[in-house]
Amino acid sequence: MEKVLFLSPSPHIKDRMDVSRLMWDVIFSLLPAVGFSVYFFRFKAVGLYLTCIFFSVLSECLFLKLRRREFPKEPSAILTGLLLAMVLPPSIPLWAAALGAIFAIIFGKQIFGGLGYNIFNPALMGRAFLMATFPVLMTTWINPFTLDVVTSASPLGLLKFHHQLTPLWSLFWGNVAGSLGETSAFALLVGAVYLLVKRCIDWRIPLFYLLTVLVFSSVTFLLNPAYGSPLFHLLAGGLILGAFFMATDPVTTPIPKLGRIIFGTGAGVLVMVIRLWGGYPEGVMFSIIFMNAITPVLNRYIKPKSFGGKRS
Repeated sequence: MEKVLFLSPSPHIKDRMDVSRLMWDVIFSLLPAVGFSVYFFRFKAVGLYLTCIFFSVLSECLFLKLRRREFPKEPSAILTGLLLAMVLPPSIPLWAAALGAIFAIIFGKQIFGGLGYNIFNPALMGRAFLMATFPVLMTTWINPFTLDVVTSASPLGLLKFHHQLTPLWSLFWGNVAGSLGETSAFALLVGAVYLLVKRCIDWRIPLFYLLTVLVFSSVTFLLNPAYGSPLFHLLAGGLILGAFFMATDPVTTPIPKLGRIIFGTGAGVLVMVIRLWGGYPEGVMFSIIFMNAITPVLNRYIKPKSFGGKRS
């Protein structure tokens, strides 16, 4: 019998997990936080989620049609819209949220070549665009349940500008003013556990991200208690959302394990520097975008040892 030799490019051993399934798992893990945000902010949350998801999918569909490309079967546009809505204030007008979704898809993703080629997290690019163009809208908050406009600030803003501490219990459950999907640490941690159990994300980036914030805030708290306790900095703002759901994006984070440790550590340092001494009370968005920018450098100079070879 003649033996037939098949030649194919690597990888030769594939996992059952594909891009589409990974995206759906991340979307599923965000549902607890989505449910809590709808409970706290009612129809404003529903409108914001639907607007961001609709314009994200529409923008990707139209842009791919102009490029004469087929619309992908994976739900990355849905995930981008969902994450963008979660990092926006519930009070933001829907037209501004639509602009942010369009910018996130076109300039944060498709302009680089589409999924797998973007160098920055698209949802954070959309938020950065809105922060630069509509700073007042992006810093206007509403109270949960009552939906009254809050003229003071989010918990981090209260600490930075008014030296007021928000109760940790409220931060844990999410009954505070803040961005739509980042207020409830409990709901986000439930989703994070799901991602870790399903092995959808690597544990190194969130672990060293949160550990760096914990150590940094512990030192500054000992030097000056007015900076806030370590537990406050872990629960407040978008740290948990950013650490588990945005900093772990496999496209915009380093491939080597050591590179991921450096990524998480650097992001943690940047968050605390911005929170304590920067002009903004929150620094998660800037920290992840900055570390996204140096990911190619980490991939270039930190290369794993090849099997049977020596480390260069």
